[in-house]
Amino acid sequence: MTKSFYVTTPIYYVNGAPHIGHAYTSIAADVLARWKRLDGYDVFFLTGTDEHGQKVEKAALDAGVDPQTFTDQVAEQFQTLAVALGLSNDDFIRTTEERHKRACAALWTKLLDAGHIYLDHYEGWYAVRDEAFYAEDELTTNVHGIRVAPSGAPVEWVREPSYFFRLSAWQDKLLAHYEANPDFIGPNARRNEVLSFVKGGLIDLSVSRTSFTWGVPVPNDPAHVMYVWLDALTNYLTATGYPDADAPRARFWPADVHMVGKDIIRFHAVYWPAFLMAADIPLPKRVAANGWWTAEGEKMSKSVGNVVEPNALIGEFGLDAVRFFLLREMPFGNDGDFSRRALISRLNVELANDLGNLCQRSLSMIAKNCDGKLPPLPTPLTEADIALLSQAQALPALLGAAIEAQAFHVALEEAWKVIRAGNAYIDHQAPWALKKTDIVRMASVLRVLADVIRHVATVLQPFMPDSMGRMLDQLVVPADGRTLAGLATPLVDGTSLPAPQGIFPRFVEEVA
Repeated sequence: MTKSFYVTTPIYYVNGAPHIGHAYTSIAADVLARWKRLDGYDVFFLTGTDEHGQKVEKAALDAGVDPQTFTDQVAEQFQTLAVALGLSNDDFIRTTEERHKRACAALWTKLLDAGHIYLDHYEGWYAVRDEAFYAEDELTTNVHGIRVAPSGAPVEWVREPSYFFRLSAWQDKLLAHYEANPDFIGPNARRNEVLSFVKGGLIDLSVSRTSFTWGVPVPNDPAHVMYVWLDALTNYLTATGYPDADAPRARFWPADVHMVGKDIIRFHAVYWPAFLMAADIPLPKRVAANGWWTAEGEKMSKSVGNVVEPNALIGEFGLDAVRFFLLREMPFGNDGDFSRRALISRLNVELANDLGNLCQRSLSMIAKNCDGKLPPLPTPLTEADIALLSQAQALPALLGAAIEAQAFHVALEEAWKVIRAGNAYIDHQAPWALKKTDIVRMASVLRVLADVIRHVATVLQPFMPDSMGRMLDQLVVPADGRTLAGLATPLVDGTSLPAPQGIFPRFVEEVA
């Protein structure tokens, strides 16, 4: 039976256009999904948009359109970005869809019937920008004398009728779950943050609003709309066909990994598992939170004009170079700084010089000195051959372990260790000199290099699908030989290879 794997991005809030932070999380989830497919898993990869709430209603009003028109326009931008990023998502969910409203109503009814939701009224500090309530001790006063949440969002005192979820009842069960499942929250800094929050004491959570209407109506009480986070989090269930237990995608629940930004870890690691426990639904296996990007050392902001726009980057540098850079540059979970200079350096040094050079030199020598035919694997192998081939053959396990832990930069470094070793092997073996002294050994060296390139290109497909596909084309690797299992089937001796083509040109900055 094929193993299944379910990975999600956060569903992106439609109060503004997508930026590099959205691109980063989406690419990371895509790499994980592609890796699992490469490893033979049946994968379901979900992304989408979160379209309800007071903040969206206000943004639509400011834009002079109704909320549905506004969300249609912004959701389309995120759908377009998903295509531009080369995402392999299996579904794109929008919380304004009828299937999602049905799932929300089903979950609400289940929680209400079980006694986990009750009607009361709410008084407290609310931040419209965060769509969240905050306790008095979480607030500070900014330089303008305005009360603000930890995020910096202004808060206002709100009093209105509200349904509440008995969050306080789940404190001990949540702590027990964190202890029994130490990998449930990653990285450790986020896990510690969540533990501290829950140990500090949970109070019941307001889960409905009456002061605006742009949301999922509460079943049998249309004066209330559901709290946007109860609505939004349910999307992960909606996409599996919930509440239909016989839906084709129901087999994918529970999710294996929710990938989210660190600013929404509390919702995913506290509220979401509490909702699911209360509804007697299995919990996701892991919530992995990534950090934030700055630009040239400064916080990105529209007013400053330094927001890094993904489509412009892709247009200038190419999709695979951007995908590679984002996951190579910033350890997942940490904050990272986007620098144009760093991107160009990574592209020229690691893609063009290291990987591009390894492939171009090796394949050009096969074309020139072996009639363009793949030489046979040497027998016996020398110590140098064995050392390099062993490094290459270890890549699937090494990258798999790193990707499972969302350590994408570590996975790439493992591949680059082999790429650098391959370039050193060429220099030490000097096949151009062997051509004059031992043509059989020259051919053997070139075959070892072809096998190493095949392994490197195979494991890097999730990161750079198009470029690595073209690299495998140059080795004439059949479609069924491009998976991790396919690596067990050797390349065929004597295969005619096409004329080698450079994959990664150097980027030269134009001088104005």
